[in-house]
Amino acid sequence: MKLLDSIVAVVPAAGVGSRMKIDKPKQYLTLYRKTILEHTVEKLLSHQCINKVVVAIADFDPYYSSLFMVTNPNIIRVAGGKKRVNSVLLGIKHVQEYQLSEWVIVHDAVRPCIQLSDIDKVIASALKHDVGAVLALPVRDTIKRANKEQNIRYTVNREKLWHALTPQMFKVEILLHALNNALDSGAVVTDESSALELLGKQPALVLGRTDNIKITYVEDLNLAKCYLFQT
Repeated sequence: MKLLDSIVAVVPAAGVGSRMKIDKPKQYLTLYRKTILEHTVEKLLSHQCINKVVVAIADFDPYYSSLFMVTNPNIIRVAGGKKRVNSVLLGIKHVQEYQLSEWVIVHDAVRPCIQLSDIDKVIASALKHDVGAVLALPVRDTIKRANKEQNIRYTVNREKLWHALTPQMFKVEILLHALNNALDSGAVVTDESSALELLGKQPALVLGRTDNIKITYVEDLNLAKCYLFQT
């Protein structure tokens, strides 16, 4: 199946990274003389089908303006929102307003190790299934359900359970409607596909690579360095 050549990626990057307990948002930590955000955006733009990246940045962010990538005309800054879902929505609204693309890929700012081959697979699957596609991994570890005292209640059957990753790809109009619907209903949206699920949609799951890690904790940094060096 022929891939598109005019997809826009949206990268929500307005978060503060509170779980890492550091003095700056984790997307601005440096790996090999570039910030994590720069690695992520550069990887997206290196894909043949992605011609622009919309980055959602907090209004009072003191770091973004000092990055070299701000002069790249294919990288567009928009205001970020209070939560991830709000940032994604603002990015997609920009794509729609300026008619940049029919399709949008949403990717976490702190997943710099994404491989181009995985982006290929997500694009091909989204075009085939039309509803959209989500990069994911089958759950490998044993999953426990806990009570409020953090004691084990029971073991969850992991068959057919998947970890949702990014990138996730959807048509702009469909995702815009889904996110607005989710926010209007007060639903908790932790990724884009969950908003479509509320509309009864069933995006395709695409098997991804295990090295597409989300940098969340300090110990993830060394692992990301290893994966970036390998790529």
